[in-house]
Amino acid sequence: MKFTEQELEGVWIIEPKVFPDERGYFMESFKKEAFEQYIGTVNFVQDNESKSTRGVLRGLHYQTGDYAQAKLVRALQGYVLDVIVDLRKSSPTFGKHLAIELTDENKKQLFIPRGFAHGFLVLSEEAVFSYKVDNVYAPSHEASLLWCDPTVNIDWKIDEKELLLSAKDNSGKLLSETILFD
Repeated sequence: MKFTEQELEGVWIIEPKVFPDERGYFMESFKKEAFEQYIGTVNFVQDNESKSTRGVLRGLHYQTGDYAQAKLVRALQGYVLDVIVDLRKSSPTFGKHLAIELTDENKKQLFIPRGFAHGFLVLSEEAVFSYKVDNVYAPSHEASLLWCDPTVNIDWKIDEKELLLSAKDNSGKLLSETILFD
């Protein structure tokens, strides 16, 4: 596995070694020892999966307080634009974002530490998205950063008219109004 740290502190792109043959391929998607060597100890407690169609934008979500979550995300099928925003007030990259293409072909994964809002947009006809989390879901601690906050200025790569959003995602807070991390 290749681990590449990003400009946003604590964020890593992980690229597995893929061994293709006439039957398909084999790869290790997670290896505790390699993960701990680069990122440190993270105790994943739950795996989640979602299936969405083109134009679905999920995010930008996060959990607050004792229920904050680190995530390891990837696209099992299809093509998504994965986006994170640094919400750590003391971070030199506070308010900055990273957008990365995660596909079933490139097999890249993104590790997102606690303190980030996270979302993704499906750019293929359909996508299956998987993520490991290090804390349980707590609805009373859920928060959402508005996907179109002009301060963050994310280029979502498609026309806004093509987006399919939930009411919750359309009612996210602006960066200046949202709950932040210390």
